[in-house]
Amino acid sequence: MARQVRTTRRAAVIGGALALGLGFQAGHAAERGPVKIGVLGDLSSAYSNVGGRHLVEAVKMAVEDFGGSVLGQPIEILSADTQLKPDVASTTARRWFDEGVDVLVDIPSTNMTFAVTPLAEDRKRVVLATSAASSDITGAKCSPVVAHWTYDTYANARSAGAVLLEQGAKNWFILNQDTATGVGVERDITELVTQKGGKIVGSVKAPLETTDFSSYLLRAQSAKPDIIAFAPAGAAGVNAIKQANEFGLKQGGTRFVSVFMMPDDVKSLGLEAAQGLIYATAFDASLNEQTKAFAERFRQRAGKVPNMNMVGSYSAVLHYLKAVQAVGTTNSDKVMPKMREMPVRDVFTQDGELRIDGRMAHSMFVMQVKSPAESKDEWDLAKVIATVPASVAVRPLNAGGCPLVK
Repeated sequence: MARQVRTTRRAAVIGGALALGLGFQAGHAAERGPVKIGVLGDLSSAYSNVGGRHLVEAVKMAVEDFGGSVLGQPIEILSADTQLKPDVASTTARRWFDEGVDVLVDIPSTNMTFAVTPLAEDRKRVVLATSAASSDITGAKCSPVVAHWTYDTYANARSAGAVLLEQGAKNWFILNQDTATGVGVERDITELVTQKGGKIVGSVKAPLETTDFSSYLLRAQSAKPDIIAFAPAGAAGVNAIKQANEFGLKQGGTRFVSVFMMPDDVKSLGLEAAQGLIYATAFDASLNEQTKAFAERFRQRAGKVPNMNMVGSYSAVLHYLKAVQAVGTTNSDKVMPKMREMPVRDVFTQDGELRIDGRMAHSMFVMQVKSPAESKDEWDLAKVIATVPASVAVRPLNAGGCPLVK
């Protein structure tokens, strides 16, 4: 059963005094009740460690930083465990919309995003897809109510992959997942590698809940690639890389790139096993003083540094609330154009722009996991080896097939 979590009364009423002078706008808001944010996430399965309750904490921070109220009404946060099941996601979204939820955030799978989008379109609610991955979300299935915020398969493949190809890694093996996200991974990596003169020497698709990757790794080993691209995320990705190390693939000269890697995953792997691993990210705590301060604030609350999905959710919610305040409504027909009009400038990005296809374009960073000798503390896990501007990292607007692009 979905579990709901509300903000504390203190968080809900922060800034309430400011509402007293809002006149008509406050009176109008009083008729409609609180503005409700639904965090549609994974609290118990494969991606719970890289999202879950910690991502909810990031959303709470965004609400607090905004002031706790909008349009003269308190902001409420609900969260639900979808168990990564699209049917659970759609059922929860439908019920939430009936209960007055105004916006969905998180949504850690592509199929879940596709499941809730028609419901949001019908009810004119906004979907902040901050954890879903496939670039198909802003392709042929794009929607005027969806903002795909943090990253996608194109950006992750294009950013990390281009660095490795420039270093001479031409033969690639893809250890993929049999999911809608996996389809995007396969397409986007293959397109990049072939464009740069490389070759895909093999590809396998493991079911989402796979824990034993030995048969897939044997096929990778026999293909003798320069690079293995690991697409499984969360605990599955950690297991796959650990087992690849046990097979001696790295010692044999094969390099590893992870399509979806978070600081939590690196910590689970350990620097001895993960050192040298390449991955792309939209956020890292070490980038500058602002990101360091935010990460420390988050760590004080949540017990660990935030990953890109958490900070992306913070950014998306903050931007959404600014747009709602500006247009005086939560109706997606008004809010989404305002979100596209306003540049995104916050701790997550200083060059963000929400495009008509729904993609929030911003720079990406290519990371390399440090050796144990390089690390200075438990969360000093990786270093930036390249910054990739949005013009390179994000798929060109006219290349995705989104019907909203004229």
